[in-house]
Amino acid sequence: MVIKNVNLETVCGITSTLPVNDKPEFAFAGKSNVGKSSLINALMNRKAYARTSAQPGKTQTINFYNINDALYYVDLPGYGYAKVAQSEKEKWGRMVERYLHRSDQLRQVFLLVDIRHKPGANDRQMYDWILHNGYRPAVIATKLDKINRSQVQKQVKQVRTALQMKADDVLIPFSAETKQGREEIWELIERLAAVDIDQKIP
Repeated sequence: MVIKNVNLETVCGITSTLPVNDKPEFAFAGKSNVGKSSLINALMNRKAYARTSAQPGKTQTINFYNINDALYYVDLPGYGYAKVAQSEKEKWGRMVERYLHRSDQLRQVFLLVDIRHKPGANDRQMYDWILHNGYRPAVIATKLDKINRSQVQKQVKQVRTALQMKADDVLIPFSAETKQGREEIWELIERLAAVDIDQKIP
């Protein structure tokens, strides 16, 4: 995918009205320290367009990035952060659920997990929650460069087992450092964006 232009077009807070877009949307969810901004930057072919921070829970809005005026990357608030009140987490959860229910253009939800670790309770809950909302997540296992090549298949199996993924469910190992896995993610996005889908991913 050749990225010609990128624009942070819409930022939605808890009380914001969600945009009515006419282009395919691809949403990204994951714990706040899993490297979501780094992935989105890599997919936009930009070094630091999406904000990255050492402070967990920095993304507290739904951010819509217009890509090539052809599709949107949608950055969802991170989960699992410790310094945010439970009431705030619940508000963000309702905001994300509202987006999942109301978007007519959402083609795929990507769930990010850290390939180094067995998915925790928050990851499993998020995976099941996305399923409950009518989408089958494609999993991106980040921080691939942090493990030895000989460990990859073992860690991938661990992620699949913990999330109870089906054999044909998509899981793509990814490294923000080496960009390994980026082409596979782009190919999936391009394939889904090119198809006229008027219903949720089966």
